[in-house]
Amino acid sequence: MSLYKIMQTLTDEGSLSVHLTGLLNEPISDASIEISFTGDPDNIIEDISTDENGISESVVLPAPPVSNSLAPDIVEPYSEYNIIIRKNGYLPQSINGVNIFSGIESYLPITLFKEESRTSQVSIIGPNTLYGNYPSKIPESEIKPITNSGEIVLQSVIVPETVVVHDGVPTDSTATNYYVPFPDYIKNVACSEIYPTWPEETIKANVYAIISFTLNRVYTEWYRNIHLFMVAEI
Repeated sequence: MSLYKIMQTLTDEGSLSVHLTGLLNEPISDASIEISFTGDPDNIIEDISTDENGISESVVLPAPPVSNSLAPDIVEPYSEYNIIIRKNGYLPQSINGVNIFSGIESYLPITLFKEESRTSQVSIIGPNTLYGNYPSKIPESEIKPITNSGEIVLQSVIVPETVVVHDGVPTDSTATNYYVPFPDYIKNVACSEIYPTWPEETIKANVYAIISFTLNRVYTEWYRNIHLFMVAEI
């Protein structure tokens, strides 16, 4: 889609701030951040940099009307942007599909890696589950069969420090496991399944449901044979 056609659909505005750190959580200053529309990646619309704290200025970006995200519809409720980050001594990193909602300031934390540590990285943010076309949830039995002796559930409800996110179905042992801090896991699931333009109490209710569901899976050791949780299950 041409830039002109993209701009015709974006009558509102949101904003974006980028926070860059290294592997030791040190701020990365003077990094270049190029922003373009996902639908027109060759046309750079913003070129900003990070300050001594590794934080960029908050840049205003076009977004679709807020009404798109407040009612069920097939119209995309957010605009999508590609971001390319460059810094001498670090690998360039690309993030495609960053969501910008009307009236919302989006905050994007990014970790940069030294040039010798790995290859360049391209991350693609998929559509929100309310908008994207995803396969149905894999059916599960209401009661898990007991194949091993020992405790079926934990002795008390706990809040884990880390959630192991398995990038595949539970039976796929070849899929990658990602270790995510519990608060980040809840935040990431919420960002993938609800819209930030919703009323505050609606957002709270959904976050409480996500937390309750996750803690239930931990307490009952739902995936006790492999001890992990799937983002798709939330």
